[in-house]
Amino acid sequence: MNYQETLSWMFAQLPMYQKEGKTAFKKDLTNIKAFSNHLNYPYREFKTIHVGGTNGKGSTSHMLASILQEAGYKVGLYTSPHLKNFTERIRVNGEEISKDTVVNFISENKTFLESQRLSFFEMTVGLAFDIFKKEKVDVAVIEVGLGGRLDSTNVITPEVSVITNIGLDHTQFLGETMSEIAFEKAGIIKRNVPVVIGERQKETTTTFIDKAKECNSEIIFASDIKSKYKTDLLGDYQAKNTKTAVEVIKQLKNFSVTEENIINGLLSVVKNTNLKGRWQILQESPRVICDTAHNKEGLFYVLNQLKKEKFEKIHIVLGVVSDKNLEEILPMFPKNAKYYFCKPNIPRGLSEIELKEKAKGFNLKGDSFLSVKEAVKEMMLRMGKSDVGYIGGSTFVVAEVL
Repeated sequence: MNYQETLSWMFAQLPMYQKEGKTAFKKDLTNIKAFSNHLNYPYREFKTIHVGGTNGKGSTSHMLASILQEAGYKVGLYTSPHLKNFTERIRVNGEEISKDTVVNFISENKTFLESQRLSFFEMTVGLAFDIFKKEKVDVAVIEVGLGGRLDSTNVITPEVSVITNIGLDHTQFLGETMSEIAFEKAGIIKRNVPVVIGERQKETTTTFIDKAKECNSEIIFASDIKSKYKTDLLGDYQAKNTKTAVEVIKQLKNFSVTEENIINGLLSVVKNTNLKGRWQILQESPRVICDTAHNKEGLFYVLNQLKKEKFEKIHIVLGVVSDKNLEEILPMFPKNAKYYFCKPNIPRGLSEIELKEKAKGFNLKGDSFLSVKEAVKEMMLRMGKSDVGYIGGSTFVVAEVL
């Protein structure tokens, strides 16, 4: 199989959550444990940092990788989902893995993968661990895929566990309340391993403290600590992620990271890790911004920042997935904007017609388009030089633009 055939095969084995939704979610670690055994437990060969949470875990993971790279360490970085290319999910010192690496790994392990019926996510996690072992990384920053307790990444024992925050996202899998979701996320807290919580939230604090006590783990709430560092990642919301990343670095034992490494790492995240899609300025005149924020908590910060922009008119390209709680997020969007409703090109994408109809109920008006590309093209034609354009609502909308 060539690279494209290999990816198609991976996607087809069992439904992939990012594309299919609830049917792809497997509440079980049996497969990843069996795969780890098959690969001879590669994650035992390098140190790890485990990053979970509802919002900000991707940005925080990239910040941590950048700081550790500045300190001279060889750093593996595993994140999901990808925006453009599958290889973005697995990086070593900011460099994506090669397509040949993916092809060879699947080819070598295909018999096992088929007999064990591993999901797309399980085989991807195994691939990441195997590569980090072969590349002899000093440390790998591992982002949780979904939840924590039963996530495929949760076979590692990290140097530090990180939970950025909790929001009401993926409730069909993780629970209907903040405390239920916090219980799932807290599943990455390990015995005698310190845990950094990004935000102290009244609905979740007790859950995290109880779990930390049970595991004899030191718990640090980054939001309680006064510190101010700058980062090259735009977006007001990055201030919280920056604070979280710095506290994680301070909890690392037997690592040599200077204040200068922290400062330079935070100012060089894009250069060091190639992170995209976080308050990314696509062009300046007229100004067009995209952001992957897609739930209530993430959109709160992004839309507040959008209001601070100087503009004559505001244009918004908006697309969402079908399981999104529209009654929760649509009231947050500005009513004075011109909307371009579209459907992200995945099975889970919500019809642009349905989105337009739902939005009308919240006094958000505009036209519908069959694709993200058509919506963006029309927006660019209609924008004046003093206008501002925003593209978002879903990671998949941003992926199509980038």
